[in-house]
Amino acid sequence: MKQILLCVTALLLFGRGGQAQSSNAPLAKPLPRIAIAGLGIESSTFSPAVTQEEAFHARYGPEVFNAYPFMMPIAPLRKQATWLPAIVGKSLPGGAVTREAYESLVHKTLDTLKKYGPYDGLYFDIHGAMSVQGLDDPEGDLITRIRNVVGYKTIISTSMDLHGCVSWRLAQHSDLITCYRMAPHEDAMQTKERAVVNLLERIKSGKGKPAYKVWIPIPILLPGEQTSTRIEPGKSLYQQVAPLADNQEGIVDAAIWISYAWADEPRNHAVVMAVGDDKAKVASAAEKLARAFWDVRAKFDFVAPTGTLDQALAKALASPKHPYFISDTGDNPTAGGAGDVTWTLTQILARPEFQRADGPSLIYASIPGPELVKKALAAGVGGHVEGTVGAAVDARFAPPVMLKGTVESIVKGDKDAEVEVAVKVGSVHVIVTQKRKPYHKEKDFTQLGLNPRKSDIVVVKIGYLEPELYAMRADWIMSLTPGGVDQDLFRLPYKRIKRPMFPLDKDMKTPDLSAQFVPVSGVNK
Repeated sequence: MKQILLCVTALLLFGRGGQAQSSNAPLAKPLPRIAIAGLGIESSTFSPAVTQEEAFHARYGPEVFNAYPFMMPIAPLRKQATWLPAIVGKSLPGGAVTREAYESLVHKTLDTLKKYGPYDGLYFDIHGAMSVQGLDDPEGDLITRIRNVVGYKTIISTSMDLHGCVSWRLAQHSDLITCYRMAPHEDAMQTKERAVVNLLERIKSGKGKPAYKVWIPIPILLPGEQTSTRIEPGKSLYQQVAPLADNQEGIVDAAIWISYAWADEPRNHAVVMAVGDDKAKVASAAEKLARAFWDVRAKFDFVAPTGTLDQALAKALASPKHPYFISDTGDNPTAGGAGDVTWTLTQILARPEFQRADGPSLIYASIPGPELVKKALAAGVGGHVEGTVGAAVDARFAPPVMLKGTVESIVKGDKDAEVEVAVKVGSVHVIVTQKRKPYHKEKDFTQLGLNPRKSDIVVVKIGYLEPELYAMRADWIMSLTPGGVDQDLFRLPYKRIKRPMFPLDKDMKTPDLSAQFVPVSGVNK
């Protein structure tokens, strides 16, 4: 015991460098203690699909760092705090999360946070459009329960997808809040890093929580495919954010949320927020963005030409431009669709043009069919396979499809699909997966031996094309197909969103877009 005390005394006197330290030397300020937590999914209430816990691929403890390149061991940010990651789980978009799955993940998050507190800050990494069976505003519920554990001295910095929903409750419990400024989300990691940098700056500078938060609800509900920042008016609208948010003293951040059109909850509507220390500037910035959004509401249009599937296929077959991409939008798994609607594939396989092996080449990505995958594994590459695919979850629009074709390739080990099989039926290369998977990158196709660049037509369950596909396309059309994320909002049976709502109520009066100040978290608790 005496030796231990001597060692401690030596460390206090000499430090780690071996030289005596003056008793008057200032003690090093301890690093801030910052937790990391969050659950993210975009989930449609118009889809019969449900999402279970395993879909979140939750990371625990030190595994959480692997989700953020800016938090790698050699990254400067990693060294600026004592990071205490709890749980971060991110799921492919899909149907509503089961209450059991949600509660399990929440309890694991809260139990971990209880173990390692107290915290100076918490980075709250969410999407913002999670739907949970029997629960409104899950993100608002989650942050409230986190507050009950970490308390109100902890500064919470929230980062979100611009297609998330910001309820008053979420706004109140978030001290700092921001979202993506690009759709497609090429700035996703930049946004998350900004949220962390803002949090660190407020803690290390001693400024603490910003004094003012403004929240302005805007009665607009549009799909992301009509609000892309690639084209006007979304491009110019979002270009107004950075000058207001990043270049003004007294403002920490500002953001515009488009919200999520395929969930039927009162919180589903656009929102603008601004946070900072200058009351007048924060209010002015938020009101300027809100008015700008409202003023261009009628100018939003789809990011690509649209049409029925018949129209899309006719244009693709007649076009000299290849590859010609067709977005099968209604069942887009990255927007919340079940991913197994067979309506489009049924129509394609019924067309005589594609029933000959030497017909126009078409790649279809993709359709889940676990039973066919098993048969393909047994038959092997080059073998003949027959079986049904799709419509196990969402059979509202078409039944399962019978495929009879040749196994072209088999790939195992994908995080989402688990097993992928390419089956050739006539001139159509159908990608069949054990579990649903989005196809966004060229390697998603080439690893299956398919070359989308040399295909006449590529049909993808997607909305707007992700960057690699967009760069690859020779031409492109969005087909307004049925499904859980139908792009025709007038076909959706909304019952609970707040009305009036543009564009569902086109002749509505101009709403009140004045600043609503959100109390600082913990005030009037």
